[in-house]
Amino acid sequence: MGQDLLLTVLLPAALFLIMLGMGMTLSVNDFMRVRQAPAAVLTGLSGQFLLPPLAALLAIWVFDPEPVFAVGLMVLAFAPSGATSNLMTFLSRGDVALSVTLTAITSLIIPFTLPVLSALAISHWLGQSADIELPLLRTWAQLMLVSLFPILLGMLVASNWPTLAGRATQALKPLSFAFLLLVIVAISSKHWERMPAFLVATAPAVLLMNCVALLAGWLWARLWQQDAQRQITIGLEVGVQNGGTALVVTLMVLGNAQMSVPPVIYGILMLGPSLAFGLLFGAHLSRRMQASEA
Repeated sequence: MGQDLLLTVLLPAALFLIMLGMGMTLSVNDFMRVRQAPAAVLTGLSGQFLLPPLAALLAIWVFDPEPVFAVGLMVLAFAPSGATSNLMTFLSRGDVALSVTLTAITSLIIPFTLPVLSALAISHWLGQSADIELPLLRTWAQLMLVSLFPILLGMLVASNWPTLAGRATQALKPLSFAFLLLVIVAISSKHWERMPAFLVATAPAVLLMNCVALLAGWLWARLWQQDAQRQITIGLEVGVQNGGTALVVTLMVLGNAQMSVPPVIYGILMLGPSLAFGLLFGAHLSRRMQASEA
């Protein structure tokens, strides 16, 4: 599969469809929930933007990956939440409404924050050692096109044609994730001979970042006295990053295959710890609820 097709068609199409489908499940009320549960939303948002970068810095300090991989890991840490966290929250008996609200709000924020923070990471780890610069205006425009615009479009469709939105969402979910999976497979196959080396270089850091972020999110929610259901939700919202958005920056904007390795490896490996976290805490919550009802 040609690199141009991967960068210009499949990756943006996958993220556009994922965000469009998510937009069709949202309404203005999802954003108004900030007024209904401000402490929970603020706890989740602060955790999403503070804790993953700290977890990534810890992973970089422990494993000392190559600078280009360190930048890829930080870009990933700057892209919180996504549709995957909503699904995991549902499976884990968490607060789905809170999960959707956090994902919706972060999806509106990261097109503005991600380019600036990524440029700082590139400057810190690569500096003058590599001819890599992140064009901020172009990155903002591309992130708007593949994330913010489809969310707003999806909300518009859902508001005016709810039946059509319901049917379209059912078709878009498998299609969009199939596209994203195809992107991951294409990147992996293109560098198949080097994948074992990439795994050795990045997998430990990726897994440590994922596990630390999940537990830190849960502890953060406990610190701010959120109930058990919201602790699970915020743990997942903090611990599950938006790998597709990170790939837009590393692969589509920068065109750097090595920098895209951490998001690709993360997309594969994070499923195990994240599902284990959600199901373990979800089962514990279910037992507590059953005991209280008895």
